[in-house]
Amino acid sequence: MFENKAGSYVIDLLKEWGVDHIYGMPGDSINEFMEELRKEDAIRFIQIRHEETGALAASAYSKLTGKIGVCMSIAGPGAVHLQNGLYDAQKDKTPVLAIVGQVSSTSVGTDTFQELKLESMFEDVAVYNRSVQSAEQLPDMLNQAIRTAYAEKGPAVLIVSDDLFAEKIKRDLPLTSSAYAIPKIRAAEDDLQEGARLIQAAKKPVILAGKGARGAEAELLAFAEKIKAPIIASLPAKGIIPDDHPQNLGQLGQLGTKPSEEAMKEADLLILAGTAFPYRDYLPDNAPAIQIDIEPRVIGKYYPVTVGIVGNLGPAISWFTTQADEKETDFLEKYMQKRKVWRAEMQNDMDKETPVLQPQHVLAEVQQIMEKDAVISLDVGSVTIWTARYLQLSGQSLVVSAWLATMGCSLPGAIAAKLAYPERQVIGLIGDGGFSMGMQDFVTAVKYNLPMTLVVFNNQKIQLIEHEQEQKGNPATNVEIANIDFAALAAACGGIGYTAKNRVELKEALAKAKKSNKPVVIDAYVEDISPLE
Repeated sequence: MFENKAGSYVIDLLKEWGVDHIYGMPGDSINEFMEELRKEDAIRFIQIRHEETGALAASAYSKLTGKIGVCMSIAGPGAVHLQNGLYDAQKDKTPVLAIVGQVSSTSVGTDTFQELKLESMFEDVAVYNRSVQSAEQLPDMLNQAIRTAYAEKGPAVLIVSDDLFAEKIKRDLPLTSSAYAIPKIRAAEDDLQEGARLIQAAKKPVILAGKGARGAEAELLAFAEKIKAPIIASLPAKGIIPDDHPQNLGQLGQLGTKPSEEAMKEADLLILAGTAFPYRDYLPDNAPAIQIDIEPRVIGKYYPVTVGIVGNLGPAISWFTTQADEKETDFLEKYMQKRKVWRAEMQNDMDKETPVLQPQHVLAEVQQIMEKDAVISLDVGSVTIWTARYLQLSGQSLVVSAWLATMGCSLPGAIAAKLAYPERQVIGLIGDGGFSMGMQDFVTAVKYNLPMTLVVFNNQKIQLIEHEQEQKGNPATNVEIANIDFAALAAACGGIGYTAKNRVELKEALAKAKKSNKPVVIDAYVEDISPLE
């Protein structure tokens, strides 16, 4: 029988789960745990300047790697700051662990300094949400929290009074372990047979692929090629389905392409492959549909599917490939031609010379310096639409706040990407509004020597909101934002900053940034034009 501090058992279990870094900010209700971390070399503590950054980075790390991201905070204000990043993890269905400090166990319930009802606050966001009552519970509850985060694909919150970490506990026979079995779900034969009948009858099938296609890319492409179906990728699936595949029509919706929108309306069969695409207006008016997903709760959630298939996408789609007959190519060839015309129009936009730098010019230049295994951390706003349309990903990884669509996610995502993949190129694409929401943590990238290139699309306004206001028939109001010299900010933080007001300056800045061993901000002044016009 061994007797150690509860906090040391937590460290050992985190290592067993493969955790090698934690995002957080020290404070008085996690100081005992910080002491245990100080003595541990295998788990790196990443000191962020705002807990929201830590939670968003943990979420991005999980999206990129499939492994659990871990963040921590003090009680009260620190816990409140975690919420945005945890909701991002919840909405994008990725496992995150938040270790949240609480006031002393002898003070809980007395309304003492910084005490909040933390369980109540996290109840909506967390798939696991528990307060530890005694030090003896802590190791087993930690295992439960992490296992639930993986199983339920969401954030687990473990609330611990700091004094409990310092208590010594005896561990002889642990109640739980760090083992987690990843389920392999085989689709029901009857459902597959019914889906095969729909595929056989269809003359204009369209595949809408989501992030659930990760790991099944080859199977999905083989199926699409067999049944001669256009492929449309959701934004989180951009890069999973290569943009240069001739059957890939691009994205769908507000940020999508004309060919994808037209093909979807003409389809006589919709195949939803690893996605629960929510925008009903962009889906067929009245076409039969097959939806394949490992999560039963999303089958038919946003579209009245004819056949729901619960199972892993790869085996299910491979089975369909073996059963399907070769189809006529007229429908596919029609939309491959439309795709060719659309891509030519996009290229013309990128090639045209204008006095002022335009957003598509920035993406054209990024394309030139982007490596084949680069990680692109994309922010939310008009930059999302520009990137979806103009940047071509084929093998690169994209991380974005997809469902919550929170501005300010790109810098945390870039930090997480560089920690996950130190040898890969990391590029952040950010609007000036999104960057200014969390730019203080650029100094975190500098502190931990995380070379990255952050390209700020600076039009000095919240441009997408301006367009939305005008679409409603209202005058645009309060969308202008005061200009910040982002290049000077980068230098002040110890990084490198460049200002680009034309294409030549941008080319030079990107070339220098690619060779730099420091974090770089490129402040790209772009023309104020809407991507939706």
